[in-house]
Amino acid sequence: MAKQNLLILLLMVLATNMAAASVTTRKLMFLVQPQPNQLTYHNGSVLHGDIPVSVLWYGRFTAAQKAIVSDFLVFLYAAPRAAPAPSVSQWWSSIHQLYLTGVAKIARVVLSGQVSDEACSLGKSLKLSQLPALAARARPAKGGIALVLTAQDVAVEGFCMSRCGRHGPVDAKADTAYVWAGNSATQCPGQCAWPFHQPAYGPQSTPLAPPNGDVGMDGLVINVASMVAGAVTNPFGDGFYQGDRAAPLEAATACPGVYGKGAYPGYAGQLLVDSATGASYNAHGAHGRKYLLPALFDPATSACSTLV
Repeated sequence: MAKQNLLILLLMVLATNMAAASVTTRKLMFLVQPQPNQLTYHNGSVLHGDIPVSVLWYGRFTAAQKAIVSDFLVFLYAAPRAAPAPSVSQWWSSIHQLYLTGVAKIARVVLSGQVSDEACSLGKSLKLSQLPALAARARPAKGGIALVLTAQDVAVEGFCMSRCGRHGPVDAKADTAYVWAGNSATQCPGQCAWPFHQPAYGPQSTPLAPPNGDVGMDGLVINVASMVAGAVTNPFGDGFYQGDRAAPLEAATACPGVYGKGAYPGYAGQLLVDSATGASYNAHGAHGRKYLLPALFDPATSACSTLV
């Protein structure tokens, strides 16, 4: 009888553990389940053709930091096979395939110029309302984008608290948009440079090594990529998005924290690892550089599409 009772007890414990494991698995699957297919085209404007991008460096950036971004932008225009797959240009071609086929014949991002404001002529604490005026100083061409990048000691309204980047119109009549992103190395790397820094909240996983050796700038590239994707596909609020027009989910922002297959909150997904440096990445760029780029939401499948 004692053996029989012990056997019953063991079976009950096993059943309880299996049930708990099952609940955990379902919860995890729920966390990574794609969002409903609501990201649609609202019959408005998208940027197309050759899209010139002019950069305004606001504050002090080193030459090496500038090269990280400019090499990324240059390779958006390159042929998808100009670097080993997966590549930065392959990522950009995915945006065209997922969103612009049938809406625009072609959309090619071209780095057209760079200007600097190292002295921070508007101060080191910026309001959102000042960003369009700053962007205008970059002299964006018709149908183009002004990219405003702020240094690590420049505070922007809402930076770290509610946003890591932003895009909006400079002049809708001229079809010009702006993108802003900041170097978060000293202000909030756990929010705007994850997964290259421990997250500010949630599960505390080991940070990944940044592919260009600069936590703030490698994080900035992620945010630039997300915002450029949004600025091209939804430049004036009536293009591709889902949810509230005032706070839309767009091509990249609809897949937060997803960089590789199998991603879930606190885990960026299965990424490539540089054998020499141990850095994690998912795209090859110009001059042998490597980058980590966000997944793109595929409206046709309601899933986040990754390069790896």
